Amino acid sequence: MKEISSLLGYRQDIKVLDATIRDGGLVNNFQFSDEFVRELYKTNIKAGVDYMEIGYRADKELFDVNKFGKWKFCDDDEVARVIGEKDERVKLSIMADVGRCNYKQDIQDRANSPIDLIRVATYVNTIPAAVDMIEDAKNKGYEVTANVMAISTAQEGDVKAALEMLCKSPVDVIYVVDSYGSIYPEQMQRIAELYMSYGEKYGKQIGIHAHNNQQLAFANTIEAVGDGINWLDATYAGMGRGAGNCSIENLLGFLRNPKYNIFPVIKFIEDYMVPLKEGGAKWGYDLQYLMTGLLNQHPRNAIAFTDSGRKDFTEFYKEVVAQD
Repeated sequence: MKEISSLLGYRQDIKVLDATIRDGGLVNNFQFSDEFVRELYKTNIKAGVDYMEIGYRADKELFDVNKFGKWKFCDDDEVARVIGEKDERVKLSIMADVGRCNYKQDIQDRANSPIDLIRVATYVNTIPAAVDMIEDAKNKGYEVTANVMAISTAQEGDVKAALEMLCKSPVDVIYVVDSYGSIYPEQMQRIAELYMSYGEKYGKQIGIHAHNNQQLAFANTIEAVGDGINWLDATYAGMGRGAGNCSIENLLGFLRNPKYNIFPVIKFIEDYMVPLKEGGAKWGYDLQYLMTGLLNQHPRNAIAFTDSGRKDFTEFYKEVVAQD
């Protein structure tokens, strides 16, 4: 029987990471106000959330600073200014994409930074570069995760090779990332078993980052919990690219750990997430995201469909099937 079947208990080793600013920033080009970020940080403290991902550390030579909000770049001084006095109950993280971050220059020693955790985002075919980033971050004193994206499109042999390479690096946590929201819980069980086998062999923790294209982000996350995965990503009101992510309000309610408090989460959603959506920010499940999820495709076409205000779903289905 899975541990998940015991709904009255909880597991002490679980860590919840709030990715609202980072993944949600893909919805609004990271145009969050200082107040929004500061109040979210305070809410995470009250809610008992373990980590808050505050954005990307993107290379300013590749990305125009005038086209994105500050959370695309997360300058250390700006993070410290907005957050204010740091509370050690919530650790801060940033994401660094392979090929999109000048990490040797832009990530300074942890002793000089408000950031605690570097999350290296990689595809299976960029693992060697990811390992170099991992080693650099560890040498600078950070906790480090490797988020292996678009796992649903990779061959199992390539995944095993990637896991072997990552597990031999100093990485702390390796993430299963369902980038296209195409994985079903039965598949997640098998993927989790594979990742856990490597994690147990090499002493690494395993995490899950799920997207909601088929309304399965929460289902896949709690499936992963039952399979022994301890690091869990979620966002407020499920905010994230396209169909969004596992919602943190669902997750904290499910975990039943007394360290987590759902009321501050509900309050923040009422005060900030609802107005954000009413102001025009678009995310969440819709029919176009289902289509790309079913076809195991990147949701970029569905996002463009949404942004253009299209409603011709049957025509869109023909378009994406033709690309499959």
